Order: sequence, then structure tokens, then C-alpha cells
Amino acid sequence: MSDRYTDKPFLRYVDAWVLDAIGHLDEPTRAYCVAMEPTIRQSLRLNGNWKQMVAQQMKFAPDLAGQIRKIWEDGKARFEQGNGRPADPVQFAMTFVDRNFGRA
Repeated sequence: MSDRYTDKPFLRYVDAWVLDAIGHLDEPTRAYCVAMEPTIRQSLRLNGNWKQMVAQQMKFAPDLAGQIRKIWEDGKARFEQGNGRPADPVQFAMTFVDRNFGRA
């Protein structure tokens, strides 16, 4: 299986943005995103922290994080009930990004 981010490095930040929106961004990934802010800033010629730059680059609406969080919360219980296992936030984020942003 190929690495999801090989040909689309920015996709890593979009996935992380969604994970942050639902409250499931792990600390190593958050630290990586923060450490990469100067690189993102330089390559995209944007300002702000990594989350702001992702939102700017993707043209996210200001309330999108709240909308995604609601979708996660509303769907999590249904998923767990229907599948008999906990919903995976990483899988949710990747699927959400792929379906809504065309793999960025």
C-alpha cells in the first residue's frame, strides 16, 4: 500500500485539521504541524498558524470545524451501534477529506 501523503504532502495537514476539529489530533502530529509552519508559510505564501493556513488554502468556511465536529458526534454513536466497535477518528478524518475535498 502506498503512503497516502507521498504525492500530496499537503493532505497530511488537511487530515490533521479535521482531526483537530473533532478533538482527536494526537500530540506528535500536532507538534509536526507546528514545526512545519515556516515551511508551509514559505511554500504557500500565507500567514498564520498551520490551522489558519490550511483553512486559507482550502478556502474553508469559518464554521466548518464546528460542522465537522457535529457530523462526527452525530455519526459516531450510529457507527458504533451498527458495527459493534468504536468509530475510528483517523479513518473518519481520511474518509471525510477524501469525500469532501477530493484528497486535497
